[in-house]
Amino acid sequence: MSSVSRWRPLAMDGALAVTVAAILTPTVLVAPGTGTLELAAVLAGSLTLVAWRRAPLVALPLTTVCMLVFSEHADPGPSAAFPVLVSVFGAVRAGHRLLAALAGVVYLSVSLAANLATAAPQDTRAITQGTTLLLGWFLAAGVSATVARHRQAYLEQVEERAIEAERTREEAALRRASEERLRIARELHDSLTHSISIIKVQAGVAIHLARKRGEEVPAALLAIQEAGGDAMRELRATLEVLRDAGDEPAASGLDRLGDLVERARSTGLPTTVTISGERHELPREVDTAAYRIVQEALTNVSRHAGGAAAAVRIDYGAGELVVQVDDDGTADPDTPPTPGVGLRGMRERVTALGGRLRAGPRPEGGFTVRAELPLGEPS
Repeated sequence: MSSVSRWRPLAMDGALAVTVAAILTPTVLVAPGTGTLELAAVLAGSLTLVAWRRAPLVALPLTTVCMLVFSEHADPGPSAAFPVLVSVFGAVRAGHRLLAALAGVVYLSVSLAANLATAAPQDTRAITQGTTLLLGWFLAAGVSATVARHRQAYLEQVEERAIEAERTREEAALRRASEERLRIARELHDSLTHSISIIKVQAGVAIHLARKRGEEVPAALLAIQEAGGDAMRELRATLEVLRDAGDEPAASGLDRLGDLVERARSTGLPTTVTISGERHELPREVDTAAYRIVQEALTNVSRHAGGAAAAVRIDYGAGELVVQVDDDGTADPDTPPTPGVGLRGMRERVTALGGRLRAGPRPEGGFTVRAELPLGEPS
């Protein structure tokens, strides 16, 4: 709740108290036989209305007593009952119906007895009618307060039901997401794990046979075996993430950049690495995204720029991390590349972190991938 909303009821109650005091005070000043006591009673009974909403059990007896003192000496008529009516309304709305009824009975009884004791016989009927009218006002205040109380309870119930419905929807969404993660995990396990395992085993067998025959093991075969091992490790980590919505295992980050570059070199891709800026700990999402961008960029160089060399640059800034991978291949600036799954994946990662990605041919030839990743919270 804002500060304005919090102070608005108090300001309204204060304005009500001042207005009532301003209406009743002239009656004290012009009525014969009134003095400081009556003025103090009017001011105290009126200003107590500031508390009718927050402390009805304080406002109810004070206004009742003060207005009885005022009525006893000034004979102001029905207007003196207004502060008591407001206090009765507040007490009934707060659930204190018995005390409100008692205050109303006391006020009406004392006022009626005092007026009858000092009135002429011919005025008895008018006094009785006035008291009956006041009784109707008190009943109306009680009924209005009861309606307001029930309406407030209804609104609170509606709000609680809305909160419960929202919580139920969130739980259902989380349950569906969990079921979908498990389904994807099963599909990945069934479709990829077996195939990658066979590739790794076959590469291992070929390496073993080559060494047994005394032949030199091809570098590409060693790279396949190492890449298969890394793929199995990352696939297992991915499956653990999908199966467990809690703490996620550590994904690959720039701490494994050296292994990634060495693997690229072992496949015949000349690769250089330049790191600038003061190296510091990165948010996990940024660290993982940077590693994946370099991985995908080097993979694209190997696939589409045969014979090219790659240059990886990592720039640690105070507010962002810049990752850039350039190659000196044959990409033509006049022929924009067709975005594939790899480029779309990189762009989605960078966009999710609120960063910027530029991927396209360089004017001097070759291709460049440049990602600027902010180090703040993801957008």
